[in-house]
Amino acid sequence: MSNPGQGKAGGSDRRRNAAGRERNRSEPRGFSTAAPSERTRRADPARLVAFEVLRAVAADDAYANLVLPVSIRKHKLDKRDAGFATELAYGALRGQGTYDAVLAKCVDRPLEKLDPAILDALRIGTHQLLAMRIPAHAALDQTVGLARAVIGAGPSALINAVLRRVSSKSLEEWTAELTAGLTDATKISSLTHSHPEWIVRALRQALVDHGRDVSEIETLLAANNAAPVVNLLALPGLGSLDEAFEAGAVPGELAEGSALFSAGDVGRLESIRTGTTRVQDAGSQLVARALAAVKLVPAESEAVKPEAAEDGAGSVKTGTAGHSEQWLDLCAGPGGKSALLGALAQQRGNTLVANEPLEHRAQLVRQALRPLDPAVWSVRVGDGRTVAEDFPDTFDRVLVDAPCTGLGALRRRPEARWRRKPSDIAGLGTLQRELLAAALTAVRPGGVVAYVTCSPHPAETSAVVQDCLRRRDDVELIDAGAVLDGVSLTGSLAAGHESTAQLWPHVHGTDAMYLALIRRTA
Repeated sequence: MSNPGQGKAGGSDRRRNAAGRERNRSEPRGFSTAAPSERTRRADPARLVAFEVLRAVAADDAYANLVLPVSIRKHKLDKRDAGFATELAYGALRGQGTYDAVLAKCVDRPLEKLDPAILDALRIGTHQLLAMRIPAHAALDQTVGLARAVIGAGPSALINAVLRRVSSKSLEEWTAELTAGLTDATKISSLTHSHPEWIVRALRQALVDHGRDVSEIETLLAANNAAPVVNLLALPGLGSLDEAFEAGAVPGELAEGSALFSAGDVGRLESIRTGTTRVQDAGSQLVARALAAVKLVPAESEAVKPEAAEDGAGSVKTGTAGHSEQWLDLCAGPGGKSALLGALAQQRGNTLVANEPLEHRAQLVRQALRPLDPAVWSVRVGDGRTVAEDFPDTFDRVLVDAPCTGLGALRRRPEARWRRKPSDIAGLGTLQRELLAAALTAVRPGGVVAYVTCSPHPAETSAVVQDCLRRRDDVELIDAGAVLDGVSLTGSLAAGHESTAQLWPHVHGTDAMYLALIRRTA
């Protein structure tokens, strides 16, 4: 009998495995950056989380900020891996426009012909290769391993080949190639900063409309692509930031009672779970505090009573006669600003009505208001445009945090830039005008309405307010910039323009919140 370890020709050393199959390599196979995909056949948990987020966003129209924490906890990621998964998921979503342009150069078919799951895996791999400090061989190996585990062995070969082409150039080299020969500044900015062209044009227009130089567009787009630090708020009179500070948070520089947290999953803080400390952008905190701080003109029935007086922090105390104010959050869901307004109202002996048209979002508002005294707040479930029918001339302060395109929060909602369309502006504009009109009927003479959007688009901000002012002769603008300065820790935000105010990511480090304060005069 011949030796199974011996070949047929001249006794050469050809080895066979246990099944009797011939092995053609006399040495263990080495792995290079050119062919790393054969090494890993499982999904790294952090990359799997990022992939699940991208799939949920694309297939289920989900919100990344809601899906991500759930997936992180499901896969039991530690602090380090959770941070990696967050950067990978959000980075791939933010950079999608640029990455798809690169991939189109590396794939031999139109991207829309690819299976969506394959395209998401390619985006994850491209972000690692071009924007993260990960060795190319590791990015290739792990991405192909992910593909093998969750998509299949066949597509993994395509993914490996495409990502090897991507890795042949740096992001700067790819950007130079993509923009070579272009003269349209908008198109160049779109490719360089991964924003749809219509959003680039809208933001350029917004800068000019709000009194800033159009040359700031590059800095603004870059700020939209920077990972934001988590902003925390301790509800006034109820919450404490001590636990957050012990976990590594630092005091916020703009808003009273705020902190910046970059120490991992904020949901692990007990104060977050109880609701006395909340995650809320500093811009949102400032506009809510501005509404609470603005001085009111007394109602006729209160004219003989002492006027409200500002305290040293810029907040408003009720007069000594004990007049209790009624506040309204007209578009309350999911309840972040309601919680802050409710806490401020509770401190001052006032009450808050939070209005939300959808029951499931109204339940989120109730959850947000849970730490407050139940006697202070109530939730109305109904269309905000009809609130004046039930409460005409009633409220002292009304917040209209109007539904909008969210173009000012692209840092925190990276998928929004790819979902929104120019046609969204028109439909939202009609709703915004109707909500503001309802608010101005529900507020009492002498009361104030705050019109707020997390979009700087002129069609959602100044155009809406100016239309309102033209249609009514019983309203006037209050200097919103001055009021914002009064409630900020800096005392000088330089956000005011033509009596309204606009915050910016590249200037203030906040979402691009717009604020107009409108007093009803009669």
